[in-house]
Amino acid sequence: MVISIFHNTKIYVVAPANTFTGGPELLHQLVYHLRNNLNLDAYMYYIPSSILDPVHSAFKKYGNPFVREVKDKKENLIIVPEIIDGIKTLKNFSNIRKAIWWLSVDNFYLSFILNSKKNLFLPRAVNKLIFLLFKKRIFDIQEIAYRKIRKNQLNLNKFKAIRDADYHFVQSYYAMKHLEEKGIEKNKIFYLSDYLNEEFLKTQTDLSQKENIVAYNPKKGFAFTRKIISSAKDIKFIPLINMTRDEVIKTLQRAKVYIDFGNHPGKDRIPREAAILGCCVITGKRGSAAFFEDVPLPDEYKFEDIEKNIPKIIGKIKDCFDNFEERYKDFEYYRNIIKNEPKKFSEDLKKIFVKV
Repeated sequence: MVISIFHNTKIYVVAPANTFTGGPELLHQLVYHLRNNLNLDAYMYYIPSSILDPVHSAFKKYGNPFVREVKDKKENLIIVPEIIDGIKTLKNFSNIRKAIWWLSVDNFYLSFILNSKKNLFLPRAVNKLIFLLFKKRIFDIQEIAYRKIRKNQLNLNKFKAIRDADYHFVQSYYAMKHLEEKGIEKNKIFYLSDYLNEEFLKTQTDLSQKENIVAYNPKKGFAFTRKIISSAKDIKFIPLINMTRDEVIKTLQRAKVYIDFGNHPGKDRIPREAAILGCCVITGKRGSAAFFEDVPLPDEYKFEDIEKNIPKIIGKIKDCFDNFEERYKDFEYYRNIIKNEPKKFSEDLKKIFVKV
């Protein structure tokens, strides 16, 4: 199955206005490639659409045109990210063909939970009070939300906008399996992954300058990572937080190891950025990390995030420190996959969008 592109088809890709994260960057990359590689009539459509300058400064380099109005015609196509605000946008149109791009699985459920005032009311109220009094927060709202997700995922078919979507793009095999399990027809699902920013792909790393450092993302799986840090006082851990892209690159170039025990809601970027910059990558087994197709690491670098595995994880970190030149070779396949992703992205687009 393909998506037919007619001589007068316009493609609209929805993205949050003036927002700089990995998801919006991929949405901008999509429009760039549709226009410049496939010569299609594609545009950004920002939400909310009323912002005077909705293009984040980091994305102006793509030169993508944007519109403030979508022409609701049957030959046109609108593509939205899986977050609840994106899916709600589909309700505004009745004729246009509709596609949802599942850049993540968990983020859909997470955005639904966090956008509801009824959900997590008590911990939010306690956090607000404690912050006013002591300038700190007791509850990790996002982690509580993730526990809710794992305990009781929503039925996707209850959402008319999802049920009625013409197409679903998936950024990971994890998302593909999830949609199939939730009753989305296989012939509506297209695999369309992503690729790293060229700043990472073109950066050369001097492996001789690597240090016995572990980098980690404190926004992902920190509850378990904190236990590892507490059990390894002799190891230096550096959080990738409040850093520019250049600072992230420099930190990963120094580190021998990157660990990630987060939820892996999609095929996450930071593990790939770490690998391409010469880090040994150690992950949990949640989400996309459970799929070799998404995170192709040798089994010995993936651990269940349970306390009895902490000594094994620390042992693997020290093994990477002490035998770095050999362990670095274990990630050659992963690095080659990452390097080939831009080409694969272009090939997938040509298979999906076909002029008629």
